[in-house]
Amino acid sequence: MSKFELKLPRMGESVAEATLTAWLKDVGDTIELDEPIFEIATDKVDSEVPSEVEGKLVEKLFEVDDVVKVGQTVAIIETEGEVEENQVPASHDVEKENQEAVLAVSESVETARKTVASTATQKTSFDSSERFYSPLVRNIAKQEGITIEQLDSIAGTGKEGRVTKNDILAYVENGQQSSNGSAVESQPQREQPSVSVEKVVDKPQEVKVPEEAQASNVNGEVIEMTRMGKLIAKHMSESVATSAHVQSFIEVDVTNVVNWRNSVKDAFEKREGEKLTFTPIFMEAVAKALKKYPMMNISVDGDKVIKKKNINIGMAAALPDGNLIVPVIKNADQLNMVGMARVVNDLAHRARENKLKPDEVQDGTYTVTNVGTFGSVFGTPIINQPQVGILALGAIRKMPSVIETADGDFIGIRSKMYLSHSYDHRVVNGALGSMFVKAVADYLEAWDVDREV
Repeated sequence: MSKFELKLPRMGESVAEATLTAWLKDVGDTIELDEPIFEIATDKVDSEVPSEVEGKLVEKLFEVDDVVKVGQTVAIIETEGEVEENQVPASHDVEKENQEAVLAVSESVETARKTVASTATQKTSFDSSERFYSPLVRNIAKQEGITIEQLDSIAGTGKEGRVTKNDILAYVENGQQSSNGSAVESQPQREQPSVSVEKVVDKPQEVKVPEEAQASNVNGEVIEMTRMGKLIAKHMSESVATSAHVQSFIEVDVTNVVNWRNSVKDAFEKREGEKLTFTPIFMEAVAKALKKYPMMNISVDGDKVIKKKNINIGMAAALPDGNLIVPVIKNADQLNMVGMARVVNDLAHRARENKLKPDEVQDGTYTVTNVGTFGSVFGTPIINQPQVGILALGAIRKMPSVIETADGDFIGIRSKMYLSHSYDHRVVNGALGSMFVKAVADYLEAWDVDREV
């Protein structure tokens, strides 16, 4: 018999930790190869972690709602025979590591007590906040005696509005002093009118109504937001508060695109085994426009602009439960139409099945959302931070239109749609925002009806 350490796997370059949301196996259960053991959640996606070996679960090292870092051991599995990788030493170093960890924590606590003696009784509980904080920020908050309410009030300048080390240190220097009153100059006290004791006593007392009573007074059904719903709401609110949103709209004649797709979609599906929707066509046009205007393929990090090398287009996808997820088409400019169709269909299908991997919703540089799927003519989408632009595709409709020819102008039936471009006016001016969406429209209107695929 040997023991195998099941570690939290790597989940993408920008993912350093995850929350353990559920155990799918109990201690003593038999484990099959590739059988899911526990579920994790990052700020973008939920996922199951399978076993790398067969055996029996003998130890759980984390509880539900614990935050686990990539590479940390989450469970111990007892296997038959020898296991070369992740094997637990015979001396059971896990227990030794735990003892060292407890000692390190004790030393850290003692240091924090000496540093903030005046605030030692305050506790910073991160369980009460929906906001993500890195371990470094958490440690600084604990050492400086910053409460969770104070931490939530800090405006983050990091990726997706996260609080960085510089943010919390700046708060300690400036904001916390004000909130603690140590750096606030004493104001001259004004004479206050005398107030009788009877008057104070007669003041109505604020009565706290129990949550059950509040719910019973609501004229309707009270529905608790899902975890993903809370994250989306927070992310959207922070985006509006961060970026100066501006919109540009343009009408596009996509008659050539519609006619071309109708003429090739059956043969395409028969040959490739994939449906040819309008989405890969639009993604190809957006990728070309991003290549032409690379300053739309950027992100903002505080006072810095980061120009991205890769064109990774996020594809907003609606889920059956009403929530939204944005899988990312990596290196979209390098895909031909067949490759784009395969990637789009695969990501859309696995998004609906909740089978996306954490890395597949990371590192997007620009986002496209199709509001036309639900009949909307156009929309004003919210930017997916820290990106600087998002394009909404409106519904394709047949409309009477003026057709210009060498023999004069005529009225004809054309397939048209609106493109709605939201962009961050802090770094993207109106000229660039408008030229970019015009470039997308030009690619679509100049579509070659004789193109082979």
